[in-house]
Amino acid sequence: MQKDSDLLDEAIQKGYDEPIFRLYGWKPACVSLGRNQKEDFVDNKLLEKYGIDCVRRLTGGRALLHDNELTYSYICPVSSIENGENVTASYKFISGIWIDIFQSLGIELTIGGAPRHITKNNYCMSVSTGADLCWNNRKFIGSAQCRKNGYILQHGSILIDYDREKLDTIFNEETDYSTIVTLKEINPDLSIEDVIIAAKNCK
Repeated sequence: MQKDSDLLDEAIQKGYDEPIFRLYGWKPACVSLGRNQKEDFVDNKLLEKYGIDCVRRLTGGRALLHDNELTYSYICPVSSIENGENVTASYKFISGIWIDIFQSLGIELTIGGAPRHITKNNYCMSVSTGADLCWNNRKFIGSAQCRKNGYILQHGSILIDYDREKLDTIFNEETDYSTIVTLKEINPDLSIEDVIIAAKNCK
């Protein structure tokens, strides 16, 4: 997350025209809090028990557990996207990259899903927004943005698999798993490495 913040500042300072697209994982696992999210639900002793770090990211949205997942970041000038000043248009553009990547893997994704206005949940994947990438109306990739000096930083989390008991315990709530989906559920023959290779090969 600090690397993304540094790259955003570098892009602004040097006036980069080309986007910066990163893929990364986490070791140890980590909970990231949205920029303006309250942290009163965080049990630091519990996270320490699981060996999980906790950070706050620049982008908005709610908390994520970065464990068996793939995180992406995309940094670009607002002007590089048609109607980039419009937040919805910029989400559609960046999410379109992932639609193409997963289409190359035989997985059809759509932007947004069935509207679910859930306000109490701490876990990002439990809350559906128009920025989601969904498979069969189930949330697969959650994304959030921040903007600074004419540049966009968008973060996203791609679920590979999850530990239900760990998630429910960490976020102190029961997740409705019928509304989210993992890569393992969509196609158990695909791995995180397959996604990375597809992303590298996508034009």
